[in-house]
Amino acid sequence: MWFWLMTSIAGSIIGSATDSWFRDTKLGVWFYAKVDGLYTWASMRYGLKLITDEEKRMKKFPELDKRLKRIERYMENHYDDGK
Repeated sequence: MWFWLMTSIAGSIIGSATDSWFRDTKLGVWFYAKVDGLYTWASMRYGLKLITDEEKRMKKFPELDKRLKRIERYMENHYDDGK
């Protein structure tokens, strides 16, 4: 059991490090763009609505959404005029 646990932990650490390195390479950027394109195609083709983490959070905490919109209006009114 300990061997399995240690192997799982080591594998996840190595996998995470490899993923973070791979994401910044040219091949990684291309690969992630292709995967994102595939997800987008499948979503449009089959009418799936992909809910992002932010949308889930806003549904869970609607008062944060109201507060954020109020802050955005304030920022637009005070900083878009060049003040």
